[in-house]
Amino acid sequence: MTERTVIGLASVVSPDQIRGSLSPSRHAIWTPAAKAIAAVGQRGYAFVPAKEIHALLVEEGAKDWIGFSASWDDLPIDAFMGDRGKYRRRRYAEFAVSRDEIVRKPHGPHYQSCAYNPLNGGIERWFGPIVETIASHPALRAIFRTSHRLFDSLTPTSARPPAWHVEAHQIRIIASSWEEGHPTPEGLHRDGVDWALMLLIARDRVRFGKTTICDLRGRPLGSFTLTTPFDAAFVNDRRVYHEVTPIAVIDKSGVGHRDMLVVTFSRHPQRRR
Repeated sequence: MTERTVIGLASVVSPDQIRGSLSPSRHAIWTPAAKAIAAVGQRGYAFVPAKEIHALLVEEGAKDWIGFSASWDDLPIDAFMGDRGKYRRRRYAEFAVSRDEIVRKPHGPHYQSCAYNPLNGGIERWFGPIVETIASHPALRAIFRTSHRLFDSLTPTSARPPAWHVEAHQIRIIASSWEEGHPTPEGLHRDGVDWALMLLIARDRVRFGKTTICDLRGRPLGSFTLTTPFDAAFVNDRRVYHEVTPIAVIDKSGVGHRDMLVVTFSRHPQRRR
């Protein structure tokens, strides 16, 4: 399907331009992913498989995947679900990320206007904070550095902030024999940010969960399912909408879950007015 050209916060960056910002030793690591990642600048999103993302993150210093992913077992329930669902658990933190440093900001509420989140927006949502051992974890820091390299390169020089406002969300969606899990209960939506990374951490005893990307008129551009830990989707939130179908348990007598890390980059954070 051909996408209508949309003017947004992006320049069309070629794989060579992405690799050109790297030292020669890093070209081989970035080459497999560069073509797919460059699609974010061209069509507004890209799916990058786990093998390629894993290589990028290891190059940036990621380690201890087991300890990092195990922290999803300690997420409090999301008490701000407009549909009263009990299927989502999460933690949240804010950071300032620049080329030279990553600084955690004081804990505060997550806020989205109703224009972006008609189900849960319009209020300050005080989620439990990401624990400090995870906020400073080498895996998370590598994810931030990799995302910064990509999103900063896709942003015109005149529009790049000295430091990006970054929000990190640890999210577990639970499915059971009595209830589906809804990764995006608000439906087809944008997040009200500039850029976003959606990274699969784990899938356990669940099926479905297909991601669909649409243009600003709601026309489908593509779809994929994150199935392998560290499968990833990068999106230009100013250019595309996204949604994910509900997940269901494979074994009707059991419980399963889908663990995600969502990282958003914004020039200016949303704040309640």
